Amino acid sequence: MNEKIEALREKLKNLDLQGMIITNPVNIRYLTNINAEGVLLLTRRENVYITDGRYMEKVNNTLTINDEIIVYDFKELSREDYENFFTFCENVGFEEANLTYAKYKEYMHKYKINNFEETEGLLEKMRIVKKEEEIDSIKKACIITDNCFEYIKKFIKIGMTEKEIAFEIEKFFLMNGADGLAFDTIVASGVNSSMPHAIPTDKKIEDGDPITIDMGCRYNGYCSDMTRTIFAGHVPVYMKPVYDLVLKNQLRVLEELKEGANLKLISKGVDSDFKLNGVSMVHSLGHGVGLDIHEYPFINSKNDFVLKENMVVTDEPGIYIPGRFGVRIEDTVLITKYSSQNLTMSEKGYVVVGV
Repeated sequence: MNEKIEALREKLKNLDLQGMIITNPVNIRYLTNINAEGVLLLTRRENVYITDGRYMEKVNNTLTINDEIIVYDFKELSREDYENFFTFCENVGFEEANLTYAKYKEYMHKYKINNFEETEGLLEKMRIVKKEEEIDSIKKACIITDNCFEYIKKFIKIGMTEKEIAFEIEKFFLMNGADGLAFDTIVASGVNSSMPHAIPTDKKIEDGDPITIDMGCRYNGYCSDMTRTIFAGHVPVYMKPVYDLVLKNQLRVLEELKEGANLKLISKGVDSDFKLNGVSMVHSLGHGVGLDIHEYPFINSKNDFVLKENMVVTDEPGIYIPGRFGVRIEDTVLITKYSSQNLTMSEKGYVVVGV
């Protein structure tokens, strides 16, 4: 028995849905471990995966008897086969965030669906609380990320470009056990660090530059996410109060994250402290992490959400002064019953590189 699919079926039953078409490849992987092109159908009687014949071997090697999923090559299905999948299903759910209107109409016609109903992020909400094997994969991704940071501190030299550093980070991940990148690596130095989502450029690292490095990898499909702001050559005195303010709040949030904590209140606390010091929080305080780098829940002053044990989120306050510099410090954090566990352990004091 596939426990995740059974749990989903119970939720569908409570919504008066007799079936569902799942098209988001991330949600398909969550439910089945399948990482191949295709569509997952939960019908009244069975679970069906429809794929291209090129992926049949890979899919069949992934699934076990306990998954109870029948696999079809779409080329071998007739029009009648498609029309019969949802026979006696009055209401069928779909993932509105992952289906174009053109596909919506196509599926309505192809599967002869009576009522095609939105599921309002049902699967994404199921993914919020992580299972033990998911947490183990995230922890491994975080270990690889910490190891990369230790390496990259020694690699960086004044005169290198942001692109060179980003490339070396990506190479390290691929050579040291990661599946690949969790997202495009950010390396932003000097004035570029004032942009939260800067793209690495040909700018050379200069003495006194802050260097914001936001990086993460995937292990078994699961992501890590860590940011450190380090300094080339020396730490400019005028940047220290900003760095200290960010670090103080990052550590405070880390202490407040636990089961039962309210994300709205945590975010407002950081925002208030920033405003008292004459700066504002222009970037979200954090987000969930899993098979996607940005998942539910999102940590901001509008999200009145209470944390539960075994959720994984980021803690990433930042201050960005346009045209000057920025500082962000971020960790991937596991929520526990009475506290939290920091999964990215790289140092957060003043780190000077290139000397």
